[in-house]
Amino acid sequence: MKQNLAQVICNAALAWLYLILAVLYLALAGGCQPAATPPQGSEPANERPALQPVALAPGEKLQVVATTSIVADVVRNVGGDLIELTMLMPLGTDPHAFEPTPQDAAAVADAHVVFINGAGLELFLEPLLQSIGGREKIVAVSQGIELRRLGDEHGHGDVDPHVWFDPLNVMVWTGNIEQALSALDPHHASAYAANSAAYQARLRELDAWIQEQVAQVPATQRRLLTDHTVFGYFAARYGFEQVGTLFPGLSTLAQPSARELAALAEAIRAYEVKALFVGTTVNPSLARQVAEDTGRRLVFLYTGSLSGPDGPAADYLSLMRYDVAAIVEALK
Repeated sequence: MKQNLAQVICNAALAWLYLILAVLYLALAGGCQPAATPPQGSEPANERPALQPVALAPGEKLQVVATTSIVADVVRNVGGDLIELTMLMPLGTDPHAFEPTPQDAAAVADAHVVFINGAGLELFLEPLLQSIGGREKIVAVSQGIELRRLGDEHGHGDVDPHVWFDPLNVMVWTGNIEQALSALDPHHASAYAANSAAYQARLRELDAWIQEQVAQVPATQRRLLTDHTVFGYFAARYGFEQVGTLFPGLSTLAQPSARELAALAEAIRAYEVKALFVGTTVNPSLARQVAEDTGRRLVFLYTGSLSGPDGPAADYLSLMRYDVAAIVEALK
């Protein structure tokens, strides 16, 4: 038993050593060029890198990396079979708590382009991305979206990175992805444009469907209590109000104080909130406790990750349909 534990610790230490060595090697391999600064999540818009066409051998595909499963799904819809896509975060991973591995460092180093959500979601990747290439091949798909900021009641002005809960924002993603892939691979620009147009049409259909569904919920009952501030864009688009969160702010990493939990329970009763919505990537123990203490229903949603291929949220469109159906059913 002790030997197995020692081996596990040793393997973990070696993995981190390899990651550090990979980053150092790639930084040194960059020669005399100064390290570029990655896109800053606090900026309303990130600059798009000046991508240049890649010389691809016959049959060779663009090597593309996407950070989250949601970003990867949209990239896949635009790139299709013309790209070789690698997703950094495994399914079911909380984007706020992800830590890159040595394999992730290698994938980013070998990629022609790295698509990130941006707006501060991938802060964990910034040191790695800066060492490996900075702005040169990093595309923030949220570039150009008007980002929400936390109000003064939260004590700071961080931007909200959860832009994908408004399909119109994902249309912006689609356009940014198309432009990046076309710049790198102009020979297939018409195919990327066609894929982008087709997917944007499906996003318009999704937006119309969501409006039809939420119409079933009376305006006075469109109140969302969630694990963290994740539905701001959804609320703004479809007339909902976020009345409270389990975890303070925009991340699931901050733990609430006893005073904050008491205020949350008070808000639940004052606003007559019917349900507590929790993401599938979040530890549900605290949510179960609050739901039990207040007698409210606990509803699980897909927020930061898709489900497996056989699950109810195997792609972005399915994720939105699943979540909207669950919200409407719980509140109407």
